[in-house]
Amino acid sequence: MALRINDTAPDFTAQTTRGEISFHAWLGSSWGVLFSHPKDFTPVCTTELGALAGLEHEFGKRDVKVIGLSVDPVNDHERWLADIKDVTGHLPDYPLIADNDLSVAKLYNMLPAKEAAGPEGRSAADNATVRTVFVIDPDKRIRLHFAYPMSTGRNFAELIRSIDSMQLTGAYKVATPANWQPGEDVIILPAVPDEEAKTLFPDGWETVKPYLRRVPDPN
Repeated sequence: MALRINDTAPDFTAQTTRGEISFHAWLGSSWGVLFSHPKDFTPVCTTELGALAGLEHEFGKRDVKVIGLSVDPVNDHERWLADIKDVTGHLPDYPLIADNDLSVAKLYNMLPAKEAAGPEGRSAADNATVRTVFVIDPDKRIRLHFAYPMSTGRNFAELIRSIDSMQLTGAYKVATPANWQPGEDVIILPAVPDEEAKTLFPDGWETVKPYLRRVPDPN
């Protein structure tokens, strides 16, 4: 069954570049980003891992742990790290899962359960659907997931923006509009009646439509 937003993120134990990890225990009470790759030593993925390494401090400020996955063994991951550093100037400090038996890719519905195991003889195109990002909250619930084609590098600034939105809307009874950036106006949830909104937002709000009340970013 396909994973959906608010489903519990499946737990697993796997070997990584930081040793064996039990996923839920490793996450602890933090948010998490699990992002996957179809093959080591591929051009777009090389730039992505480096770009994400350059943003590790931004994820750290938001209490977000980052973990990568690629459908190859640990020793290949470790050799790939040198290329990532050479190409992008950033050496990933986050762990990379060795999913060489495809078990995590199948667990997260990135590959069919019947898919043959093992990286041998499999090209990146065979694993093309292993290009998904999952954002997981401290309750181990999937809060966001998106997939990109192999030819399109992922936009990690958008990932950070989305996490900012989810953390804000989880703390306050608001939603964020299209193209929202931190500090911009937000929307009071329709489920919040005006009487409650007066307590939550004592400085008032702008009523754009009866169902759309705009208020300054409460952060």
